[in-house]
Amino acid sequence: MIYPSSFETKIGFDAVRRELERHCVSALGTANVPRLRFSTRRDEVIRWLEETNEFLSIVQTGREFPLSYYFDLRVVLKEVSTPGTFLSAERLFDLQRLLVTVSQVVRFFASDGDGNSPYPRLRELTSGMQAFPELSSAIGHVLDKAGNIKDTASPHLHELRVSIARVTSSINGTLRRIIAQGKQDGILDNDVQPSLRDGRLVLPVSAMNKRKLHGIVHDESATGKTVFIEPAEVVEANNRIRALEAEERREIIRILTVFSDEVRPHVKEILDSYQFMAQIDLIRAKAELARTFKAIEPKVEDRPYIDWIIAVHPLLALSLEKQGKQVVPLDITLKVPSGAEGGASLLIISGPNAGGKSVCLKTVGLLQYMLQCGLSVPMGDRSVCGIFENIMIDIGDEQSIEDDLSTYSSHLLNMKQMIRHSNAHTLLLIDEFGGGTEPMIGGAIAEAVLKQFWQKQAFGVITTHYQNLKHFADGHEGVVNGAMLYDRHEMRPLFQLSIGQPGSSFAIEIARKTGLPEEVINDASDIVGREYIQSDKYLQDIVRDKRYWEGKRQTIHQHEKSLEGRIQKYETSIEEIEQERKAILRRAKEQAEELLRESNRKIENAIREIREQQAEREATRRIREELDAFKEEVDDIDAKASDDAIERKMRQIEERRKRKEERRREKSEMKNESTGDRDTASKSDQISHFSPLNSQLNPGSTVRIKGLTTVGEIESIDGKMATVIFGGMRTKMRLDRLEAAQPPKAEKTKTEERNEAIAGSYGQLSRATRDAIDTRKLNFRQDLDVRGMRGDEAIQAVTYFIDDAILVGMSRVRILHGTGSGILRQLIRQYLGTVPAVSHYRDEHVQFGGAGITVVDID
Repeated sequence: MIYPSSFETKIGFDAVRRELERHCVSALGTANVPRLRFSTRRDEVIRWLEETNEFLSIVQTGREFPLSYYFDLRVVLKEVSTPGTFLSAERLFDLQRLLVTVSQVVRFFASDGDGNSPYPRLRELTSGMQAFPELSSAIGHVLDKAGNIKDTASPHLHELRVSIARVTSSINGTLRRIIAQGKQDGILDNDVQPSLRDGRLVLPVSAMNKRKLHGIVHDESATGKTVFIEPAEVVEANNRIRALEAEERREIIRILTVFSDEVRPHVKEILDSYQFMAQIDLIRAKAELARTFKAIEPKVEDRPYIDWIIAVHPLLALSLEKQGKQVVPLDITLKVPSGAEGGASLLIISGPNAGGKSVCLKTVGLLQYMLQCGLSVPMGDRSVCGIFENIMIDIGDEQSIEDDLSTYSSHLLNMKQMIRHSNAHTLLLIDEFGGGTEPMIGGAIAEAVLKQFWQKQAFGVITTHYQNLKHFADGHEGVVNGAMLYDRHEMRPLFQLSIGQPGSSFAIEIARKTGLPEEVINDASDIVGREYIQSDKYLQDIVRDKRYWEGKRQTIHQHEKSLEGRIQKYETSIEEIEQERKAILRRAKEQAEELLRESNRKIENAIREIREQQAEREATRRIREELDAFKEEVDDIDAKASDDAIERKMRQIEERRKRKEERRREKSEMKNESTGDRDTASKSDQISHFSPLNSQLNPGSTVRIKGLTTVGEIESIDGKMATVIFGGMRTKMRLDRLEAAQPPKAEKTKTEERNEAIAGSYGQLSRATRDAIDTRKLNFRQDLDVRGMRGDEAIQAVTYFIDDAILVGMSRVRILHGTGSGILRQLIRQYLGTVPAVSHYRDEHVQFGGAGITVVDID
């Protein structure tokens, strides 16, 4: 039950309906707004709210929804239900576009291939809905895209329009000849053009020349200076045109009548489609209204219950927003008292005039009524709402001269209705309870009525200034006082509801602020009693202190939330750092394993080449030992070990690698020093220290450089230095860098035999070889860049580069490999350690590239 009949106007719901109508895009949806009704069924209210919420998600995500062509053809369709009537081409075109829109809406809400739909509630509305695609297609055979009857709608219509076009063309030709002759004779102006009068083609002629052009005068200008004449030559043709056009109209009516006979059996289903479109338009308007009001779909329980957080009056919020202000939100709880949990179903609000008591009461009534009409409500998402069977309000002045009702009498009539119909599922909204009569008896009657409401366990929000009603709350379970807060220092209302303590009317303070004489205020205080004034002051102090400590509590709560947020942020950051650390260790382990595989492959290749070239077994053994040691270090990393153990092991491997590198560098430096000392000794001492292998080398021996494949011949030996001819070029180098080699097989081809027969041929070949070597020496560059290459590509490039450097006699070169992860640098240096001709390698000076460049010294 909703009481009184003017309930919607009193709480402002009529303004909400107008706002809802503004968001409708069609007359169909607008017509449904007045039908919006109050429901006491929880399942129905939830269904309405879910439909609105689903459409709100469509609006918020920006999905394109079919909104065009919501034409209202209900009256026309009802008329066409009578046999013999027909739809005009314009209305038929509207019907086609509407049916297309219905089909698009049904498809929009259709489920996917798995039978699911993102809009289950809206999809339920489309069940059993017919879109009539065949009828829409049939209309397309009759009408073109502009809504005009097609020439192909019937064969007879096509013949008529062809005839009209032919006769019109003939008339135009005749008129062109008449115009040309008239211009030549001076009867017609040079810029004259044919025009239409009563559907007939005529020519404008000046009044002085109208007798010179034979024909029928149909009209004249407003000034009378120009007359419009239909030349006699085209009168018959124009008559023919009129007859054909009349026949065309009759044929069009026949076509539309026949087609309307096909539409007539489906009129009822089409009208159902109209109702569906009206419903969709209303739901869409509800979603737009929810977005305007910043409203939500709260939790709804199947019992009388109010637990609202940050609830606002939507109309007041819009009004204040236009003024650049903000509405003060309302927190309110009304529930049945339940033992230890407490609670109250009746709220007695007191406080100063213009302090927001009536706004608070209207906010409760409007939001609860909106909810049970299926509209989203502006409040916090943690709010909980209930369902009431009755909502009754008593607010404003209801006096009526015609009904002989005073203000107080009207209030008493309202109280009678409320007592009669109120129960445990009733929400009562009473403003200025007990007002309008002598305060003493008014307060007594109000307290007696309030007791009736309390006994019936009704819910209610009641505003008052009476002290006895404030005391009533203290002695009755389920009744609680509330105060509209007031800033006594600045003398202004705060429009904030505080539940738990009664409020003061601040009558003395407000009277003093308005400038009432102080002696009047003092007399009033004496009349009412100083004790009453003092008790009211104590009440104000209590309210002030409560507001202070409530502010402190909220500040502490905010700080706690902020601290919780920071703790959560730090925990998340620590977790991300830990995950990143594990990922880095995992990548490092993967890189180490890849380094092991790459090193194993390259070193095995180097060992195989050394064996094929008959290198020293000591070098082979050393390379294998280094490989095995490195492999053991990587294999020692247990896959199941903790991250800290892996990290510690990786550091140990890196430290071992650095120590080995330092020992290798020290050995190389010691070797260079010992070589320098031997160079200062006598030749006899040097010869006495030849190794057995080198003692076999003599002038004329075939030799090659250790680690290389190029073969040459010793020309002469001077102590530990030898002069060797490689390809016709003489090179000096130490004997310990040479080893015996097999002379190249001299398999002579027929061409070589012919060349030997030619005098001077050997000298020519020697000069060509020397020229080639000289060219390579001139083009050789001391720097090699292998950055970006894979491991095997880089080693191959370095191999060719070192060979060329030795061949051209270069003593120092540089290899640019970059820093990166260090794998390429390590592979290159492992290879350089296997080349006998390389005496030393090191990092470039930090000023010229540092660890990204390896400087190689060649003996």
